[in-house]
Amino acid sequence: MAELAELVGVLKAAGEGTRLRLLALLAGGDHSVKDLTEILDQSQPRVSRHLKLLADAGLVQRNAEGAWAYYGLAQDGEAGAVAQWLVGRVDHTDPERVRDCERQAEVRAAQQAQAAHYFAKVAGSWDLLKTLHVPEDAVESAVLGGFQGGPVELLLDLGTGTGRMLQLLADRYKRGIGVDSSREMLSVARARLGSAGVTHAQVRLGDMAELDPALGPADAIVIHQVLHYFDDPGRMLMGARELLKPGGQMVIVDFAPHELEFLRTEHAHRRLGLSQAQMSGWAASAGLQVQTVREFPSDNGDRGLTVCLWRLCA
Repeated sequence: MAELAELVGVLKAAGEGTRLRLLALLAGGDHSVKDLTEILDQSQPRVSRHLKLLADAGLVQRNAEGAWAYYGLAQDGEAGAVAQWLVGRVDHTDPERVRDCERQAEVRAAQQAQAAHYFAKVAGSWDLLKTLHVPEDAVESAVLGGFQGGPVELLLDLGTGTGRMLQLLADRYKRGIGVDSSREMLSVARARLGSAGVTHAQVRLGDMAELDPALGPADAIVIHQVLHYFDDPGRMLMGARELLKPGGQMVIVDFAPHELEFLRTEHAHRRLGLSQAQMSGWAASAGLQVQTVREFPSDNGDRGLTVCLWRLCA
């Protein structure tokens, strides 16, 4: 139980209109300060001040990533329980709340459009671009190693890009489906799968932020170099979990935390890597358990990126 003074402090932090609006927004996923200023139509200093009060009280969590910081609703502790309780009692038909949700949707749509524009430009050279940043051979060997035993019935490759994972794992599944939001990427994927003779896999256009439940249930899911394009990877992971069978497995490949801001400004990255603690928290919230973690330091020393592979199970 929380001490009286601590609980009073938590209630004072939450007991203000803008801060309650912020809690309700963050219940729907992580956001940067920039996102929240656009949604609330308030100044950056004002929003930052409110977020600091909420963070100091333990109602929200702050994760710094280079020059940016992302905020999310606290999931643990007494303050987290208070935050969840308050958000659960917000009237979602309130006009101000409705406007916030509409602006939140607009901000997310703009971010997805920005990423789609980037993918359209680089679709033809995507695999070459990846090799500039990651030790691809070692990572692919580890991905293969994560799928031992007989072929799975259905494998989903979320954010399939050029279909490389569907091609790599072709003998590990009986049926494969790749999903991507870029038509240009899917055109490349179809051509490459056809050239490789992979006839038991197909690719589909889909919204990665709102995955179609009809895609599942899958025995295995691969999410390869995708989550860093999302402001809220935990939300995307939650959606992927709903497509996974009980006892199914999920393999995630992404960057470890880094400071390369140019990947955000020039290559549409939203998150500068994912930490072990973040992944464990997101996995737990989605009802998944991290079984193994492997790290692959960059073989391109001047860029200094490390790739992580997480194997999760339901």
